[in-house]
Amino acid sequence: MKLLACVIVACVSAGGSLAATTLVPADFAQMARESELIVRGTVVRVDGQRTGARQTIESLITLRVSDTIKGSAVEETVFRVPGGKVGPNRRVMVGAPQFSRGDEVILFLKGRAPAIAMPYGLSQGVYRVSRTAGTSVVTPAVVGGVGRVTRGDPARRPIDPLAFTRQVRDALAQSAPLPAPRPAPPDGRRAIPRPR
Repeated sequence: MKLLACVIVACVSAGGSLAATTLVPADFAQMARESELIVRGTVVRVDGQRTGARQTIESLITLRVSDTIKGSAVEETVFRVPGGKVGPNRRVMVGAPQFSRGDEVILFLKGRAPAIAMPYGLSQGVYRVSRTAGTSVVTPAVVGGVGRVTRGDPARRPIDPLAFTRQVRDALAQSAPLPAPRPAPPDGRRAIPRPR
């Protein structure tokens, strides 16, 4: 017990700051709407690099795109995630997804050039495609965005990636912006509805 107290006192007196990141999950339609690029593809490269004044480590992930669900169609895209490995040094960030060459994923990417995009909400914007009995499956999102996630919920059973893509397109269609109001007549007058 004394040893634990000494360690805590040493950490506090070292002057280092402690920080935490909390990400509030977005609902599925919001995530689809706010992502600039939604793609399915396979990871072909993972490169760790040092970045920023504090020389933290992040990973640049190159994805070979097989399907563009939202955004401009591309053959490859590069995105970044916090953490990774540079030489003997490794940085791990809780909540940040990790990728390996060969991973098949559906990604919701947020960020506009010149910035390099990141997965929306870190792990929230990453859906892993796996194979069950030779068939590709992906675990669908909780579309409602309210209530608790229940273990064994039939709505969370793995589904075909094409069905998942339809879920994304449906969410985008439901959250499409309303049409712009019609412009006023050239003389500046507008019709005002009168009560009947």
